[in-house]
Parts: sequence; C-alpha cells; structure tokens
Amino acid sequence: MADPASYRPKPGDIPLDPGVYRFRDPHGRVIYVGKAKSLRSRLNSYFASPAGLLPKTRAMVTTAASVEWTTVGSELEALQLEYTWIKEFNPRFNIMFRDDKSYPYLAVTMGEKFPRVQVMRGERRKDTRYFGPFYPARAIRETVDTLLPVFPVRSCSAGVFKRAERSGRPCLLGYIGKCSAPCIGRISPEDHRELASQFCAFMAGEGKRFISSLERQMADAVSRLDYEAAARLRDNIAAMKRVFERNVVVLSEDTDADVFGLTEDELEASVQVFHVRGGRIRGQRGWVVEKVEDAGTDELVEHLLQQVYGEESGLDDRIPRQVLVPALPANPEDVTAWLSGLRGAKVDVRVPRRGDKAALMETVRQNAEQAFKLHKVQRAGDLTTRSRALQELQEALDLPVALLRIECFDISHVQGTNVVASMVVMEDGLPRKSDYRKFAITGAAAVDDTAAMYDVISRRFRHYLEDKSAPPPSAATGEIPAPTEAEGRKKAKFAYPPNLVVVDGGKPQVGAASRALADLGIDDVFVVGLAKRLEEVWLPDSDFPVILPRASEGLYLLQRIRDEAHRFAITFHRQKRGKSMTASVLDEVPGLGPAKRKALLDQFGSVKKLRAATAEEIEQAKGIGPQLALAVTAALHPAGDAGPAPAVNMTTGEILES
Repeated sequence: MADPASYRPKPGDIPLDPGVYRFRDPHGRVIYVGKAKSLRSRLNSYFASPAGLLPKTRAMVTTAASVEWTTVGSELEALQLEYTWIKEFNPRFNIMFRDDKSYPYLAVTMGEKFPRVQVMRGERRKDTRYFGPFYPARAIRETVDTLLPVFPVRSCSAGVFKRAERSGRPCLLGYIGKCSAPCIGRISPEDHRELASQFCAFMAGEGKRFISSLERQMADAVSRLDYEAAARLRDNIAAMKRVFERNVVVLSEDTDADVFGLTEDELEASVQVFHVRGGRIRGQRGWVVEKVEDAGTDELVEHLLQQVYGEESGLDDRIPRQVLVPALPANPEDVTAWLSGLRGAKVDVRVPRRGDKAALMETVRQNAEQAFKLHKVQRAGDLTTRSRALQELQEALDLPVALLRIECFDISHVQGTNVVASMVVMEDGLPRKSDYRKFAITGAAAVDDTAAMYDVISRRFRHYLEDKSAPPPSAATGEIPAPTEAEGRKKAKFAYPPNLVVVDGGKPQVGAASRALADLGIDDVFVVGLAKRLEEVWLPDSDFPVILPRASEGLYLLQRIRDEAHRFAITFHRQKRGKSMTASVLDEVPGLGPAKRKALLDQFGSVKKLRAATAEEIEQAKGIGPQLALAVTAALHPAGDAGPAPAVNMTTGEILES
C-alpha cells in the first residue's frame, strides 16, 4: 500500500487549465481516469487527509503509485478525452455503468434479396431496419413469434435457407404458416419484400392502420359467409393486439426518449432507464455502481450519459431525441453538444417537472430504488463469501500478499496433437474475461505437459517484462501529451501481473511453472497446482501437498478457476482440431485454394456433409467447376471408399440416378 505523499506532484507543477488525469499503480496499469475544470484544484483534493476521503477514493490513492495529466482547450474536449481513456484502459476504480451485454434489437435485413427478421446486437449493418431496443431479448422473440402468422417473413439463417433451396422443401416454419417460404418459390421476391415492408411499418407504429384494415376484411368475409377466412383474420387481429398490449402507450406516439431514474447513498448509486420509442416502453436496463469521488447527482448523470451513449455515434434512434434525467449533468451545454454531435441531430437533455413524463420518471426512480435494495441484500452475501474464500486461500498457502489477481493455466491436447493452453483471470474473486488468453503450442514445447507449461508461463511473463520495461510517458512533472489515434489503439496485453499462478496439475506442472518464473528472474509471483484426482494443492519445492477442507471456500474458488481454465482450453482445442482436420483433407486437392475451401465449407457446413455430397452438388459452390468438383470427390472418397450411398426407390428397389 503506497503513501500518496510519495508520488504527490508539487502544487506549482500542476496547471490551472482544464484537463484529464489518470492514476497508475506500481505496474503502470491505469486504475482511475478523471477530468477537471482546474487540474490543480482537483488533483490537490486527492492528497488531503486520508480520513476525509471516501473509502473507495482512499483505496484508489493508496493503490496508485503515480499520477499524470493532459491539458485540453475546453471542458468539451476534456469530456471526450476522458471517455476515450475510460474506454481504452477500463480503469478498476472508475464508475462503470455499462454491463457486458449489448442492446438487443429487432432487425429486418432489407438489403438482402429475401429480407430476414432476426435479433441483432452490436454494430449496425447497412440497409437493415432496426426496432427497439428490447430487453430482455426474449421479448423480441415473443413479438416475432406472435407476428409471423400475420406477416410470414423469412426468419431462418442463411444455411437453413440454402438447404431448403437445394432440397426443394421448406423448413418447419413454412409448413405451419409462419413463413411464406420464398426458398422454394412459394412467393416472389417482390411480394416477399412488400411483406417485409409491411412488417416494418407495423413495428414503426402503424399498427392501428393494419388492425383497422383487417377488421374491415373480416367484416367483408363474414358478409360473404366465408367464415374460414374470417376466422384467420380474427386470429391475426388478436395477434396484433397482443403485441400492442405488451407495449402500453405511456407517452404521446411521437415521443422517442430515454428516461433515467437514480437513487444513491454515500457509497453506491442505482440507475434504471426505460427506452421509450413511439410512446411505448421498448426496453429497460439497470446498473448499480460504486462511487469513487464525493460526486454529486449532476456528476453521476454526466458520467452515466457519457458511458451509455459513448459508443452509439451515428446510430439513429439508439440516441433518442429526448434524454430525460433526474438532474442536469454538471456541464449541460457541453454534454448536449457532445450527444448532438454523436447522433447527427439535436438532442434535448432536460429534467421533466410535471405531466406524464415526470410521472414516468418517478416510476423509473422507484424501479431503481427497488433494484438498489435487492442489490444490497445480494451483495452482502456475495462479498462475504468471496472475501472469506480469498482470505482462506491466502492463509492456507501462507502467502504474504492479498490475492487481488489470480491467473490459472491449463494444457489441452489429444495424444500430443493440437496442443493448446488457456489463461483465465480472476480479480477480487470474479472472472475478468477481457484478460483471458489462448496459446497455441508447437515444436519441442509440445512434447509433454510439463514442457508445454514451461513454454506458456515463459511466454506470458516475457510479455509482462516487455510491457514493464517500456518507458513511462512522463517522468518529472506528470504531464503527458494527448494520445494519437495509433497510440490509442495500442494496448499492453500482459502489463498486469498476478499475485498467484494456479496450474492444472500436480508437482511436475508446478515445478515447470516455477522454473519458468525463476529463469525470467521473477520472484514476486507465487505458484500452486491443483491436482484433479484428490483436489490436492501442490506448492513448489514441497514433497507433500496442502489438503484444504472439502467445505473450504478457498478450495471452491480454486476449483472454479481451474474448471474455467479447462473449459476455455477445451473450446480452443476443439476449434483448432476441427480446422486441422478440415485442412488435412482438403489441402491435398490440387487447385483448391483457401478461398474455394471456405466456399465449400460455407456451402455445406462441415466435411462430413461435404463427403456425403455428389460431384454435381459440390459444383454448385462458388468458384467450383466440374473438374475441381471431381477432384474434391476423389480426395474425400479414396480407393476402397464406397462414397455416398445411392438413392433407392423403396418400392421397386431400383437405384435412382443422382
């Protein structure tokens, strides 16, 4: 634990200008990023008496070993640079409102010949209509399932669509009336596109028009005594109304807004947001975050908007026209200008005082309050369990340091082939999946598990030493230049070392890992092994294992990280083995390059299905001619292989031509 006075810059060296600052730990890892109207005033507040700091702020300044800053021309530039650095470094002590899920949207791929309805996340695609966001994703699937009998638009994947085209038979949805089956020509491309356009119009808020039209058609069918048609129309009307009932109108139908509610105490804050599109609630999200600084509600709102919308640039309705918040952000003009720039159109950030919007915000606030209470109950048990597990493990292994970061390594192979390794990470007893790594092992290192373990540990910590030896951006004053675009993309991959390395195995694997660290001159990282048979914990230079009680939380923690490493390694091994098996069969075909191999696998999905195909079917793949199709067939069916079974007439026994 560092003394903040040991790295405190001289007050006169810190500028009075606006800027962005970042604290680093002894390993050079950025642990906190902040911005200030006056850098000198803000940074000096961190070096006041520790007793006057919030607990998390006190933990941050005692974990840090240096502080550096960049001056900018305005508070708007500071806002943009702060978000860039938070996104790049993912600092441990920053308020992070984002979770690990992206927004689920209902998408219609209007750019395809036959548009498809599906659930999409992440980056938006060209020529695709989006509706939402919906949360959870189950709400989208229920909506689509309800509307497909009314608008039977294609919803199958490209692979299913191609198989139906080749076989001349639609999938199950085509048989039960939830798809118009464009794959077999049951509907023309033009009519199917019109059907997709109607689906989009309904989702865009024109539902009343469609319901009124169907009601008129139903009345006409009844007058013609066509009761079957009237019953179908009645069912379609009921389906449309069910979709509308799930999305109750809460505001006027021309309202697109995100409504934020917030409740907080001295240490944490809970946030909920309702996404309102076309006056209807399309989705809901929530976060609970820890405070670092003694931030007011206005600063919390600023951080919230900065992180929630930071990656939504140019994405139309992902940033709505109105953002309703419980309090204006600390710099309302700059935040509004920034959001408007991201959206490409004006964004109105305001606090509703009366009417329906204020009533809805109160509902959102009540949701945040309930989520906060639930979080506190769950967190109390979770924190106690994790703290006890880490403490038990530290005491059982007699380690002098707290186990803030644990890394576990596992080797996976089949009889020495396709040898791979995994590295998984836990920080504060929780998985940190962004730091997981995969290793491919070749050459002499692939001889056995101990050689592979030595190779993996050496490679991981060689990278750490390389990152550690890189010179810091500033030495004397702490001032650093603003990052260039190339520098912003460059990230240290292994810059943060673990307190404990866990290897999957017994004494041999532990010995190999210890030798690798010793050969690199690293003596402040501890190594243990967890043997599967009796769950024994092995230490270096020890003839006897440590036996943890079966009910020990520390043993449970080791088992969880070991099993996660094993899962991650097995997944990578299967991927590599599948690729190598494919390559070994198709690489020997003359004239079949990487692009054509990929076209074949895209067409058939696997080597097994490709082996069952005829030369004529193989010829249908992109870039495959008659001669090449015959060569592929010959490679897949060498001499003595009967090849795919011929088609037989089950009545006469006659062999049919392929």
